[in-house]
Amino acid sequence: MSDGGGEGAPERNGLRAALGGLTTRGRSFLAAGMAAAVCSYLLGQADLLRVGLLLAALPLVCVLVLHRTRYRVAGRRTLTPARVPAAAESRVRLRMENISRLPTGVLMLQDRVPYVLGPRPRFILDRVEAGGRREVSYRVRSDLRGRYPLGPLQLRLSDPFGMCELTRSFSSSDTLTVVPRVEQLPAVRQVGEAAGYGDGRQRSPALAGEDDVIPRGYRHGDDLRRIHWRSTARYGELMVRREEQPQKARCTVLLDTRETAHPGSGPDSPFEWAVAGAASTAVHLLERGYSVRLLTDTGSSVPGADGAGSFAGGTDSADAAGLLLDTLAVVEHSEEEGLSAAYDVLRGGNEGLLVAFFGDLDEEQAAVAGRMRQRSGAAVAFVLDGDAWTRGPGGISFSDGQIPVAERLRLLRKAGWTALPVLPGDPLAALWRAAGDRTGTPETMAGGWS
Repeated sequence: MSDGGGEGAPERNGLRAALGGLTTRGRSFLAAGMAAAVCSYLLGQADLLRVGLLLAALPLVCVLVLHRTRYRVAGRRTLTPARVPAAAESRVRLRMENISRLPTGVLMLQDRVPYVLGPRPRFILDRVEAGGRREVSYRVRSDLRGRYPLGPLQLRLSDPFGMCELTRSFSSSDTLTVVPRVEQLPAVRQVGEAAGYGDGRQRSPALAGEDDVIPRGYRHGDDLRRIHWRSTARYGELMVRREEQPQKARCTVLLDTRETAHPGSGPDSPFEWAVAGAASTAVHLLERGYSVRLLTDTGSSVPGADGAGSFAGGTDSADAAGLLLDTLAVVEHSEEEGLSAAYDVLRGGNEGLLVAFFGDLDEEQAAVAGRMRQRSGAAVAFVLDGDAWTRGPGGISFSDGQIPVAERLRLLRKAGWTALPVLPGDPLAALWRAAGDRTGTPETMAGGWS
């Protein structure tokens, strides 16, 4: 037996394992045969001995035949799609092909899946003729993001009398990646874009003057008016002036993953909202051409595909978004006590647009977040109100948040952040639009708002 379209014989576990595959019916026949043989000896009945031997021999013969069965079965699993958002379904197709010259008996097909994806699928396949194939499918879904292994596939063989069952496994498995749900965000201008970080960013010329030209070779389709004749004469081939190079829009998405900052757990917890918000923001900005870096409170900057610690947007934004979502699919709570590690990373240079998703903050961590604002061209903070997310019946709060969310907002706004509170059920799209409406210009943001 093999998988992935390959060929091979079933894995063999030895005759002892085959005897262990006796079913209840097979064990009953064997016990009855032995009992009949003992009774025939005690009672002196030869006919009873023949009956006992027949009863005991039948399951043993079935075990031997099943053990020596040389079915060659190829299997293939197809997962469509292999990456799905939380609460979405993926279809798994299983194809079994009998590549031996003998027909198979009844086969039971079983695929191993984690319990969070639903019950373990089982299928009964009738006799498969030589060279024949069967295809079955099932669906899996999870409300929790993560990476879930599917497989290995198991095939259970049984004899026609139901005396023995043997389970043999394929070797390979697949992985289903459940990523955070991505919400479509409106195209609003965030503060800082007019200053060189967004759609209105300035373009820096590649040329400083006629004597500082850095030409390149002529390419088919280049405008002949851009030919640089001095360089052409020098190099002996057509050379053209380089185009103006736009400054790349940069953005850092900061995700607060501290366990102490996000009370509760599960798909409706504030931490899952923050992860989904970070995913939605990053994908939105990638589609707008930003170079996006994902940063956590631990100071870990997720390595991007551009080799500079960020994911490049533009024409390859779909691939970059997929890599980023795969990273967010497995992000977990951290044991960090504060945001100092993230601040140490941010203070190394100008970050362009900074979008943060904060949980509970005390005055010290709010001050650290305030200093982060100094290293960005714009700063937008979504502050989750832990008290509101954990408030039980009668308004009783089970959160141990350090300071009220209103105080957190005041401290962040005083430092220059555009800070908005996040309550249970708030859609990120509405908050994103509100952030764009309230930021205004860099001069307005510097003085805060109330």
